[in-house]
Amino acid sequence: MVGQRAQHDPVSLLLLIRLCLLHLRASVHPFFSASKQDTRRLPQKLSVAHQLQKSFYVVFLTKCLGHLGLQNQKERLQARQGVQESPEQPRSPAMPLLSPGQPHQTPEAPAEEVVSVQGVRGGSVELACGSGPAPLLVLWSFTPLGSLVPRPVAVTDGATSKVEAIASALGVVSLRNGSLVLGELREGARGHFLCQVLHVTGGQLHTAYSHLTLAVLGEGLAPAAAGPRAALDVSALPVSKPQVRLSNPSPVEGASVVATCAVREGTEPVTFAWQHQASQGLGEALVGVTEPLFRLDPVNRTHLGWYMCSARNSVNTLSSDGAFLDVIYGPDKPVITVEPLGLAEEGFWASEKEEVTLSCLAASNPPSHYVWLRDHTQVHTGPTYVIARAGRVHTGLYTCLAHNSYLDSRTQTTVQLTIYYPPEGQPSCAVHPSPGAVTLLCAWPGGLPPAQLQWEGPQGPGPTAPSNVTWSHAAAQLSSGSVFTCTGQHPALAPPALCTVTLWEPLGRPTCWSTATMGHQFIMLSCEWPGGEPPATLSWLDEQQQPLGGSSSSMAVHLLQAQEDLAGREFTCRGTHLLRTPDPHCHLQLEAPQLDVAEPRVSVLEGGEAWLECSLRGGTPPAQLLWLGPQQQQVDHGTSGFMLHPEGAQLRLGIYDADPAHHRGTYQCVARNAVGNNSRSVLLEVLRYPAPPNVTISRLTYGRHRREVQLQWAIAGPGNLTGFLVQRKASALGPGAGAWETAASDIEPESRGRRLGGLDPGVLYAFRILALNHHTAGHPSEVKIPADPPFSAYPAVLGAAGTGMVVATVACLLVFQYAARHPETFPWSKGTNRGAPEKMLRCRQEVQTGASRGEMWTPGRRSHKQSSAHRGQRAASPAAELEPRRNSTAGTDHSRRNGTGSIQRVNRHACGKQDGKTGGAQIMAPDKLGSHSGPMAH
Repeated sequence: MVGQRAQHDPVSLLLLIRLCLLHLRASVHPFFSASKQDTRRLPQKLSVAHQLQKSFYVVFLTKCLGHLGLQNQKERLQARQGVQESPEQPRSPAMPLLSPGQPHQTPEAPAEEVVSVQGVRGGSVELACGSGPAPLLVLWSFTPLGSLVPRPVAVTDGATSKVEAIASALGVVSLRNGSLVLGELREGARGHFLCQVLHVTGGQLHTAYSHLTLAVLGEGLAPAAAGPRAALDVSALPVSKPQVRLSNPSPVEGASVVATCAVREGTEPVTFAWQHQASQGLGEALVGVTEPLFRLDPVNRTHLGWYMCSARNSVNTLSSDGAFLDVIYGPDKPVITVEPLGLAEEGFWASEKEEVTLSCLAASNPPSHYVWLRDHTQVHTGPTYVIARAGRVHTGLYTCLAHNSYLDSRTQTTVQLTIYYPPEGQPSCAVHPSPGAVTLLCAWPGGLPPAQLQWEGPQGPGPTAPSNVTWSHAAAQLSSGSVFTCTGQHPALAPPALCTVTLWEPLGRPTCWSTATMGHQFIMLSCEWPGGEPPATLSWLDEQQQPLGGSSSSMAVHLLQAQEDLAGREFTCRGTHLLRTPDPHCHLQLEAPQLDVAEPRVSVLEGGEAWLECSLRGGTPPAQLLWLGPQQQQVDHGTSGFMLHPEGAQLRLGIYDADPAHHRGTYQCVARNAVGNNSRSVLLEVLRYPAPPNVTISRLTYGRHRREVQLQWAIAGPGNLTGFLVQRKASALGPGAGAWETAASDIEPESRGRRLGGLDPGVLYAFRILALNHHTAGHPSEVKIPADPPFSAYPAVLGAAGTGMVVATVACLLVFQYAARHPETFPWSKGTNRGAPEKMLRCRQEVQTGASRGEMWTPGRRSHKQSSAHRGQRAASPAAELEPRRNSTAGTDHSRRNGTGSIQRVNRHACGKQDGKTGGAQIMAPDKLGSHSGPMAH
C-alpha cells in the first residue's frame, strides 16, 4: 500500500491512518500506564498525554504523507514541529522517544479547552469537532474514565468513513459532517473524547484538536445545563421519575382532594412544578404551585382532567405520567334545542313535512341517560329525537329526562312543540262593485297560525289582517289598469304567496240573443258582456224600459212563456261598469221564421238522385228546420233512402235510388220557433226509363257431368239496354213450382251468351232471361229446360286409331329386328323372295293410313255411313235416350278396350295373308282371323 504513491485511494489512506493510530496507541500506552496513580492530577496527565499523542501523531502522519507523495506538506509539518529527518541522522532530540515506564518531561503547552457534554442512557448525543475550514481528515478517539489509553473510534476524509468495531461499546456510532453521533447511548460511553482535524490553510497543512467529556445519565433523566468548563459532579444523584398520587381519583363535586408528587431519589434541592390538562384541550401550568403537595378544596367540575408534575435538581429534570382526576357531578337541568330553530310564544315551532331534530343536553359525569316523552308518553331514548316528517299529530309537550346512574339523580325539562302548516292553495282576490265604489277582498283561510294578509295598491300599502282583509275605494279615484296585490305570509312558507287584481273595463258592448227550450215552451233571453274586472252588471228591460227580473254579472238570462203574441216585441239589455260611462245596451226583437225553397218542382229518373233545398230567412229565437215526406212523416238522418245535409241556414234533403212507389209525391219544409211556424212545399216526380227489347233463348244445353249449362240468346225488337238478368228455378213448371232466383245479373249489354255453373246434377232446372234498361226490366223470355249435348264417337275413334298405329309400329320394328337376327327363318332373306319386305312395308303403311282416318280395317266392319245412320236413329228418340246411350257407351268402351288389339291382330293377319299369296311365311293363320274379328264387327 505504501509503494502505491500514484494512487490516492481513500480506503488505502484510511487503512494507513489506522496503522498510524494503532502505533500511536502502542507508543503512548507506557506513559499512561505509569500515570494511573493519582486521579486528582487527571487534567495535568491528560495534557501531557495529549501533547505526547500529538507529537507521535505528527511524526507518523508525516511518514504517511511521505508515502502518499505529499512531500511539501511533509516538510512543512516537520519544520512546524522542529523535527528534521535525514538518512544520516536519527530522530531529533526535540521529540525523544519514551521508554516504557519512564516519565517524560514536555515543554509547557497551551491549555486545551475541555467541553462537558451530558447524555441520557438510551438516548442520543452529537459531539461536534469545532469549526474551521473544511478538513482533509478527521480522527476521533475515546479514553474511558479511569484509563489513560486513547482508543480509536472513527475516521473520515469527507468522502468515506470508518468506524472501529470497539466503538459498539459506546452505542450506535456514526459520523455526520465530521461530528461524532452516538445513538442508543450506553454507560460505557462515559469518558473523554478527542477530535483531531487535519486541514490546509494558506497552502500549509495544519492540525486542530477538540477535547470533550461525556457524562451518561440514567434513563428518563433530562441533562442539566452546563457551561463549557463546568466540572462533572460525580457525587450528585439525579432525581428519579416522579409519580402523581391523588387522595380520591373520583370525588363528587364539592369534596376535597389532595394531590402529591412523589420522588423516590434525587440530590436536594429538588423543585416541583404542576400542570393540569383538561380531558379535551391543551395542558396549562398551575402557576404558584411549587410544592410536592397541593389541595383542591372544594373540588368542582373544572378540576376534571389530567395532572402531571415535574421534579428538577442540579443533575436532571423529569416529568411524571398523568393522573386522571374524575370529578363526579350532575345531571344539571337539561337544555332542549330544536333544529330548525323556530321560537314561539309558548315554546318552539316547526314546519309541516320537514325533518325536526330535538336535542337534549344535561351536564353530567358520568354522562346522563336520556328519555323523551310526548304528552307523558315515552317516544324515544337517547339525547337526540328525530322526527323524519313532521305532521300535525306531532304537536304537543316534549319532556327530556336526564339520569346520572352513578349518583342516581334525575332532572327534567319540558317544552312545547307546535307544528305549523300553511293554508291550502293560494290567497284568492276578488272585486265586489257597489254604487260609486269598489271593494277589494282577499281571503286565505286555514293554516296554523292564520296567514297574515296585506293589500297594496298604486297609492301604497293598504290594510292588513289575518285570513281575510278588505279594502274599499271610490270609483272616481280609479282608472282602468290599476293593479292591487294581496300578499300572504306564513311562518311555514319561505316565499310569500300573492294574488293580484287588475281593474279594467270590458271591451265592446253587450251581445243579445234568444233561444227556445225543448218543446218551445219557454223563450230564454240571453245577454253577455264578457271581460272586465270587476265584471259588468247586466239587466233586461221591456218595451217600457221596466226591469225584467234582477241583474247579474257578465251574463243575464230571462225566461218568457212562449206565446204567439210575442212576435214583433222588442227587449233591451243594459250593461253597467264602474269604469265605463254611459251604460251601453243591445236590443232583441222576437220574430216568426220565414222560408224559401230553391225549386218548387223537381224531377228525377228512376234510380237516380234528387236534392230538395230549403233556406231559413229570419226568425228570433232561431227556428228549427225539418222535412216532411209524401205521407207527412218526418224525415230523419236514419231514414232509408234519404240524407239530410244542413248548411248554415239551409237544410238540404237528398233522395237516393229514386223509386216511384216510395219517393214520388209532395215534400214540405217546415220552420218552427217559439213564436210561430212556417212551411213550403216541393213536388218530386220520379220518371221511369223506356222498356228494353224482348229476349229469346236460342240454345240451352247441359255441359259435362250436368253441373253447368251453356245459354245463348237473341234480342227481338229495338230498345235501350244496360244489361241482362238470368233467372232459374229448381223444378218444372206447374203447381208448386219453386220461386225464381237470380242466376246472373252482371251481364254486359253486348253479351249474347253465358256459361252458368254451380248446378246440382240430380236436380232438373228451368231458365229464363230478361233485358234491363237501368231499373226497368223487359218481358221475360220463354222458360226452357237444358238439353243433353249430342253424342259423338269421333274422339273415341281417334284415340283407338292412334293407339293402334303406335302398337303396329312397335310390332313391325320387333319383327324386323327378329328377322335380322334369324335370317334362316325367313326365305326372302336368302334371295328366294326379295319382294316380300317391300310388300310387308307397303302393307304396314296402308294399315297406318286407315287408322289415321278412323277406319278399322277388318273384313266384317261396317261403313262410316252406317254408323252415322245408327247414331241418328238413337238421337231421334228422346224417350229412349238413356238406354241406347248406355249401350252405345258400352260398345264404345269395348271397342276402346279391344280395338287396339284387334286392329293389331287383323293388320298382322292381313299383312301375313299378302305374304302368303307371294309364297312368304304367314304371320297369322287364316283360320284364326274369325276368332278376333268378332268384337270389331260388332
